[in-house]
Amino acid sequence: MPAPVASAQDACRLALQFGLDVSGSVSAAEYDLQLQGLAAALEDAEVRAALLAMPQVPVALSAYEWSGRDAQRLLADWQLIRDEADLSMFANQVRGATRAVMGVSTGLGTALLYGQARFANAPGCLRRVIDISGDGKSNDGPRPQDVPADTLDGTLVNALVIGPDQANAIGAQATAITELIAYFQAYVIRGPEAFVEVAVGYDDYAAAMKRKLLKELDVIVLGQARPPMRPSTPGKASDRHPPRHERFVAGPVPVSSP
Repeated sequence: MPAPVASAQDACRLALQFGLDVSGSVSAAEYDLQLQGLAAALEDAEVRAALLAMPQVPVALSAYEWSGRDAQRLLADWQLIRDEADLSMFANQVRGATRAVMGVSTGLGTALLYGQARFANAPGCLRRVIDISGDGKSNDGPRPQDVPADTLDGTLVNALVIGPDQANAIGAQATAITELIAYFQAYVIRGPEAFVEVAVGYDDYAAAMKRKLLKELDVIVLGQARPPMRPSTPGKASDRHPPRHERFVAGPVPVSSP
């Protein structure tokens, strides 16, 4: 579905939704760390400031969880974040979710398709982004690389890869996380500025989510470009590179699949 043409009267600058992995590899404790980590990242002072930087053109947020090909569940429907009360309401809704009985398999392709379909109910926004969190490769339903490019046309897909909890993993563990990052870079993320963020274990999820959100919410206001961030390495904060000479304007923002 092509990206909607936006104008100064459109409802928001960004429609951002989070897709959380709840497949069989995710324990009950890890499930809770994802929910609490997302809520904590959204309520972080820097992230809050970025979310609320342009209340006249706000961000819309939504969250869902996924496992196998037929297992997706909405956690928090679209919410325009105009003020702190809106943000607290959304964060608390995520934080208060309880785990449902879902399949143990990993259906990344259908997770992307579910997220894309949900944009039909989103406010009219300048940009659309899906954030997919995951700790494994797809093994059920269509593979992410089999999802046609035009199906996600106009949507940027970023990923948060959750690796082993050893920051200095070696041997098989180091190989596994390197392969998983490469898999998400090759087959999952979509769009010209898409990136992979890495959490070193679920305990690092909140910090990794904060890093990712600060990249995605790096707004450009009144002709002054805040420099975007480079992709992070596991356990290390992102560096910045020189700013782009761009201007945030109300108008069409073309985003295409690679």
